[in-house]
Amino acid sequence: MPKDYIARLVYDRAHLSIAIVKMPLQVIGGITFREFRHRQFAEIVFCAVSADQQVKGYGAHIMAHLKDYIKATSPVMHFLTYADNQATGYFQKQGFTKDITLDKSIWMGYIKDYEGGTLMQCSLVPRIRYLEVGRMLLKQKECILAKIRTFSQNHVVHPPPQQWTNGVITPIDPTSIPAIRATGWSPTMDELSREPRRGPHYNEMRRFLNHIQNHKRAWPFVSPVKKDEVPNYYKVIESPMDLLTIEERLDGDCYSAPRELVDDLKLIYSNCRQFNDATTVYSKCAVQLEKYMWKLIGDIPEWHNLLEE
Repeated sequence: MPKDYIARLVYDRAHLSIAIVKMPLQVIGGITFREFRHRQFAEIVFCAVSADQQVKGYGAHIMAHLKDYIKATSPVMHFLTYADNQATGYFQKQGFTKDITLDKSIWMGYIKDYEGGTLMQCSLVPRIRYLEVGRMLLKQKECILAKIRTFSQNHVVHPPPQQWTNGVITPIDPTSIPAIRATGWSPTMDELSREPRRGPHYNEMRRFLNHIQNHKRAWPFVSPVKKDEVPNYYKVIESPMDLLTIEERLDGDCYSAPRELVDDLKLIYSNCRQFNDATTVYSKCAVQLEKYMWKLIGDIPEWHNLLEE
């Protein structure tokens, strides 16, 4: 965000801000929000931590402070924010979700719609002190480990098999060793553990899809079109497709080859062009994202056969 835009948000009298300050008076992060008390929700309009101070827990800490402050001073029980593609992971870790359960009539028209942002929601739990969550989880972990120790046998050291007592190591049947039989192990379990969990192309397709999802023109296609927002969409489009559905299909091992994933991406672009006029921002996003997709494919030598189409 431009500095003047950030300053306008922070100094807006309708907004409140919480900042993290390190001595000597260096601001390293902050959150700016606006409360709608009569509607019991607040919009987070700005949230950032300095690049050289990230991955140190400051972002999670300031969000916990905000939640506890809101609970103590306000009837607000929900947060809404528009997160860009690089920030959705952070907000998900802080309890936000893309599944908006708050009725649209409560917030529609009260918060600004940011082009390219993903609307996310977090609902507060009254009985939780968010600044104590880390300590609470540590105590839960200690209790679980203490329970495990009461019946764990990992301290028991078994003597070597009789066949190896003279120092000569010869192959033996693992199931002939009583201690191994007692664990319930079988050769089939070993075979299963060695089988790959994903298809041979999964990692490359995962990286490819991540690049597509993080492109600045991917925002119209990140999730399925909502029927209540575009009532006639599913009457026109017979085979709808979106990036979230593709991600779910990829994680479900539905793609045996890159060609199948690319076909679904092409379906997104063709659906967009079929439903929207070429002059709309949606069609323009589809054109730019498709060009970017072909560029990515061109950078992967093993996928060059897809370019021939």
